[in-house]
Amino acid sequence: MAEAARFDAVVVGAGPAGSAAAIALARAGRSVCLLERGPFPGSKNMYGGVIYGRVLDSIIPRWWEQAPVQRWVTRRSTMIMTPTQAITVDVRSSAWGEPPYNGATALRPDFDAWLADHALAAGAELICSTTATGLRRDEAGRVCGVRTDRPDGDIDAQVVIAADGVNTFLAKEAGLIERSGVEQYALGVKEVLGLSPQKIEERFGVRGRAGMDIEILGATGDIAGGGFVYTNLESIAVGLVLSLPGLSRSGRRPEEILATMKAHPAIEPMVAGGELLEYSAHIVPEGGYDMVPTLATDGMLVAGDAAGLTLAAGIYLEGVNFAIGSGHAAGLTAAEAIAHGDVSTAALAGYRRRLEQSFVLADHRKMRRAHTLVLGERAQRLYPGLVARVAERLFTVENPRPKRGLTGIVVGELRASGLRARDLARDAYLGLRTFG
Repeated sequence: MAEAARFDAVVVGAGPAGSAAAIALARAGRSVCLLERGPFPGSKNMYGGVIYGRVLDSIIPRWWEQAPVQRWVTRRSTMIMTPTQAITVDVRSSAWGEPPYNGATALRPDFDAWLADHALAAGAELICSTTATGLRRDEAGRVCGVRTDRPDGDIDAQVVIAADGVNTFLAKEAGLIERSGVEQYALGVKEVLGLSPQKIEERFGVRGRAGMDIEILGATGDIAGGGFVYTNLESIAVGLVLSLPGLSRSGRRPEEILATMKAHPAIEPMVAGGELLEYSAHIVPEGGYDMVPTLATDGMLVAGDAAGLTLAAGIYLEGVNFAIGSGHAAGLTAAEAIAHGDVSTAALAGYRRRLEQSFVLADHRKMRRAHTLVLGERAQRLYPGLVARVAERLFTVENPRPKRGLTGIVVGELRASGLRARDLARDAYLGLRTFG
C-alpha cells in the first residue's frame, strides 16, 4: 500500500487482552485493526492454566454456552511437598460445575481464536502473520500508529493499544516501561501429557466435564517457585513456574527440575504412562502491583501481560481474566477519547482509574506483598517441611506410646526448625494482611 492504512485504533496482539480491547472499540462504532504476528490468534501461546471467565459476564453474556473450554474445574487443591512428603488441602464444589461456573481449563489456540471471532463479529478487522516493528509518531512526537514488517504496511491510528505480551517492544519504545530486574519475572515450563478421559477420571476423581486444578508449593527445591497439574479432556498439563534469578544461580535446566517433580510419590501416579504431546516455556511477569508500568501516553495504552498484569500470589495464579479485564477497559477508554477528539495522556488517564476501580488493580493492590511472602526463603524452604512434619507426626501411631497433642507437636517442630518467633509472627501478619 502506498499510504498507511487508517483506523481509529490499532490493537497489537490478538490474545485475550487485545481481543477484549477490539471488542470494546468495535462495539462503540470505532474502526479497529487487530494485529497478530502469528498465523492465527493463539497460534504462539503456551498455556497450562485455568481461565476464570466471570470477567466475560458483561462482555459476552452466557459465554459458558459457547466458550471452547476443556473441563470445568470442580476440584481445587493446594499441595505442599517435601522430597518425601505431601500434604494437600482439597476443595470440591458442585456449584463450580454449574453456570455461571468458577474456572475452566482451556487450550489457548481454541480460546484465543474464539474471543477474536467475537471481535470480528463486532466489526474489527483482523490482520495475521504481521508484526508491529515500531511506533509511528506525528510531527509533535505523539504516537499515531505502528510500522509493520509488511512492505508499505504501516498503519495510522488515533490510539495504539499495546497488548503484545510480556516482552512488549512497543511499550518499551514508547518509554512507558523502565528497565525491569530479572527478579520480577519467572520462567513457566509445561508438558502436556496425553491420557485417556477414563484414566483422567480415575486418577483425579472427576466425571464427565469436571476437572481438577492442583497448585504445588515445595516442588522446586532450592529455586523459588511453584508447580501445577491441570486436567484437560484428553490430556493433563504439568509444569513449574521458576524464579529467573534462582534458576540462573542453580545451574540446573528447567526440564530436569520438572522431571524431579513428576517423579515425586505424590505426582508420579497422576502422570504415569502419559504421552508427551508438547513441551514449552514462557516468561511470566510476577512483580505484581509494583511492576505495573505507566499505562498511557499520548495516543497509546498498554494492557495484559505487556502491563505486567498477571497475579502470581501463591494460592492465586491468574492471568487471562486480568488480560480480558484490562484489555476491555483500554478499549472503552480509547473509544471515549476518540469520540471526544482528545487522545492525549490526560484524556487517556481514565484507563488507570478504570483499572483501580475494578478487580484488575484492586486485586493486585491487595496482593501487593504476596510476591515477597510466597517466594521468600521461609515460605519456599522452611514452611513446607514444617507443615509436612507436623501432619506426619499427628497421624503417626506410636503404640504403646500414647498419642501426642497437636500443640506439643507444633511447638517441638518449631523449635527443631530454628524458626524465630518474630519471623513467624511477621509472616503471619503479612499473610493476614495479604489474604485476609
